[in-house]
Amino acid sequence: MEHSEFIHKINRLTSNGKPYFFTVDYEQKNPGIWTLKQAEDASIFFDFRGFGNIKKKTNLPLKPMRYQAVSRERYYKAFDTVQRHLAYGDTYLLNLTFASEVFLENSLEEIFHLSHAPYKILFKDEWVCFSPESFIRIHDGKIYSYPMKGTIDASLPHAEERILNNAKEKYEHNTIVDLIRNDLSSVATDVELLRYRYIDRIRTGRGDILQVSSEIRGTLPRNWRSNIGQLLMRLLPAGSISGAPKQKTCEIIAAAEGESRGYYTGISGIFDGQNLETAVNIRFIRRTNGRTYYHSGGGITALSNPEEEYEELKQKIYIPRI
Repeated sequence: MEHSEFIHKINRLTSNGKPYFFTVDYEQKNPGIWTLKQAEDASIFFDFRGFGNIKKKTNLPLKPMRYQAVSRERYYKAFDTVQRHLAYGDTYLLNLTFASEVFLENSLEEIFHLSHAPYKILFKDEWVCFSPESFIRIHDGKIYSYPMKGTIDASLPHAEERILNNAKEKYEHNTIVDLIRNDLSSVATDVELLRYRYIDRIRTGRGDILQVSSEIRGTLPRNWRSNIGQLLMRLLPAGSISGAPKQKTCEIIAAAEGESRGYYTGISGIFDGQNLETAVNIRFIRRTNGRTYYHSGGGITALSNPEEEYEELKQKIYIPRI
C-alpha cells in the first residue's frame, strides 16, 4: 500500500470511528490497514491488551525452542562499525539487531496462542510478534509513550539495583527518553515525564527478566483523528529501536546490519472506535523460504561491551510465558 493511500484510509476510518488494525514496517515501505473483518479474512489476528479478533485457541503445549545465534564474528564486525560512528559523534545511541535462526516444534499460530504479552500479532503464516513494548497510546485526546530500555536476568544477585545503577544503562535510557519527548513535542503540547525508569518483570521459558521503562504524556490537538496518519509517520521509526540522532543513526543501522528489517521493529496498532493503542514490533519470529528466524538486539553506546551486548541479543530470544 502506498503511503498516501495508507494515510488517507487511516484518517478516514479514525474520523468515522471505525475500528481497524494496522502495521507499518521499519523502512516504511509497506504499510497496511484493515478493518476487523478484513483482517480476519486475511488471516491477520491480534490481541492488544484484551482487544482482538481471536476466534480459537490451542491446548497444545509450548515446546522448547532451539536457536543458532548470529555468529559472534558478524556481530563483532557490526559492533565495531557502530563504535567508529560513536567515536566520530555521528550517533550517541544505536539499536543494533540481527536475525538468529530458530528451530520450532510449534507452529507460528500455536506460538501466537501460547505466548503471553500485552501485544500479540499473527500476520498470516509470515510472522508472529509478542511484544512487551508500547509505541504510543492515545486516550481522551492525550498521547502516551512508554520507551523501554534496559534488560537484565532477574535471577542475578541484586538484579534490580544493578540495572538501575548501571552507568551505560542510565545513559541509554535517558537518551531515549529525551528523544521520545522531542518526538512527542512535534505532534503534541504540554509534554511531560510522568514516570522514570520503572521495572517490569517478564517470564520466559528460560527464567524471568527485568526490563526498564518510562512514561511520557502530551496533549493532542482536537483534530488529531483527521490527521492520525501524518502524526504516526512523523513519529516513525520508533526511537527505542533506532537511536539518536534518528536520521543519521538509521543510516548507520542500514550499513552495519546489512539487510532490511521489514516488519521487525516497525509498529502495529488497533483503533477501537475511540482510542488508539500501538506497539513496537519486537520479540519477533519470521518465516521465510522454509526457514525461521528470531530477531533481537539492543542499544549500543560508547560504554558498551561487545560480549555483554552479544549475550543480551541471545537473552532476548525467548517466548514469554504466563
